[in-house]
Amino acid sequence: MQGTPGAIKASGSYSSSYISNAVSSDYSRGFVQNENEGAGVGRGRRAAQDETTIKVYANCLRPDIEYKTLSITYETTCREVVQNLLNKYRMRHRDPRLFYMTMEVTVRRANVRTILPLDEDARPAVLQSCHPRGDSRFSLQTRRGGLVKIYDSALMSGSKYKSLLVSEQTTVDELIQMLLSCYSSKERVEQFSLYEVCEGEEYQRKLHPDDSPLKVTQRWTSADRHLRIRRNPDYNPHRRKSMWASDSSISMAMSRLNLHGDHRSINQQSRIVVPHTTQLPPLQLSRVQQQQQQQQQQQQQQQQLPSTPISSKHVSTAAYNDYENYLFI
Repeated sequence: MQGTPGAIKASGSYSSSYISNAVSSDYSRGFVQNENEGAGVGRGRRAAQDETTIKVYANCLRPDIEYKTLSITYETTCREVVQNLLNKYRMRHRDPRLFYMTMEVTVRRANVRTILPLDEDARPAVLQSCHPRGDSRFSLQTRRGGLVKIYDSALMSGSKYKSLLVSEQTTVDELIQMLLSCYSSKERVEQFSLYEVCEGEEYQRKLHPDDSPLKVTQRWTSADRHLRIRRNPDYNPHRRKSMWASDSSISMAMSRLNLHGDHRSINQQSRIVVPHTTQLPPLQLSRVQQQQQQQQQQQQQQQQLPSTPISSKHVSTAAYNDYENYLFI
């Protein structure tokens, strides 16, 4: 904990008894309750569409930046605040997931400052309204990440590759969006895909949109692999969602097919079975006999046909034409 004027370090029984009581009474009583209810305490209770200002200390972005005052609503999240700061300073190559916000709260009775990391979905305006003006302070912090090299000649013909610092939580789609932002491109993320290319084994693998490029590169054991972005030649706005089917959606579809098949077989049986105890008129009885004779003839014809086992060549492979996860050069 940094030494600030009027701040003391908590130690011994003083920190375990007095400070914990002060934090629980002054902070969590209003902090947790108002975060769940989405409203402030006292004069901090306002409508969601109202705006307020917060001061964010963002020295981690650039040494010459001390803080930035932003006008936000009570529904603005920390994720949106981080993206707003990056946009204001035109840092298109910076990964938003590398940053997170902290809230420094002053407990006046204990004369101690507590630093709390905030979740991406936390709302700074609501949290600020839980404390008197000046008792809370927001700061921008950085997470550890790694460098990823992407060959991006598909985006810019004159470019060979671009190296970006990303976090382990950054997905393929988010990385593609960062590359598009670097070139001020208005194209959609779905028009591109990221591939893991192995030159030694002469193959390439299309990464899933939710894969982590940094984790993929961390598993590499040889230097003949790289990431390359490519255009989707058969791009369709509605195709990408149906291409990657989850296990739950597949099992649900199979259960529906089984139910449909059972229902159809029950209907066929109900049409074929005729009770012998029921006395039908002569006209209806003759029709039933004709149907039974036709069914017997069909069964005899099927028995005369040679039985041939179903092989793999009889199975249609049209359902696998869209699977592009593994492509060989």
